[in-house]
Amino acid sequence: MVGSFVRLAAAAAFCALLAGCSSAPDNSFADVSRPDTSRDDATMTMPDKPLSCVPFARAHSGVNIRGDAYTWWEQAEGRYRKAATPSTGAVMVLAGYSGPKRAHVAVVRRIVSAREIRVDHANWLNNGAIYLDDPVADISPGNDWSQVLVWNVQTHAWGVHVYDVQGFILPGSAPHTDRVASAD
Repeated sequence: MVGSFVRLAAAAAFCALLAGCSSAPDNSFADVSRPDTSRDDATMTMPDKPLSCVPFARAHSGVNIRGDAYTWWEQAEGRYRKAATPSTGAVMVLAGYSGPKRAHVAVVRRIVSAREIRVDHANWLNNGAIYLDDPVADISPGNDWSQVLVWNVQTHAWGVHVYDVQGFILPGSAPHTDRVASAD
């Protein structure tokens, strides 16, 4: 009798755990609308020579930073304005893209809504291709663009990995913070 009760309790606990896995948390992606795939403007093209994200972002944004993508956020300090939210023409910096010394940069093409942007970028799937008008969705718990999902142009579905966003580097110089002393 006690053995049957223990097995029944264990089965009930296991079912409760499975039920928890099947429900979406309050900050789930379900809050974000799916891009209009009936008019999927996102495209992927293969250039003659494979391209990486850094030279593509530099050429298409006006942000002239060199070096690995994981160094861009730090290099932008004092040189460019930085923001936590996207704006057209800004460079989105994804941190920890494929390990601690790997990042990805993409240029914000347009803002679709408070939770969706479209970006242009290169080498997203490590194939050297150029991706244009690619949807990116903010799925962060605080709606603050700290975590995103990226649309997979090849599968016409949202990617399965959540990416951390360091922020957005805005084109143009950083404003000077030095004040000229005025004469009394």
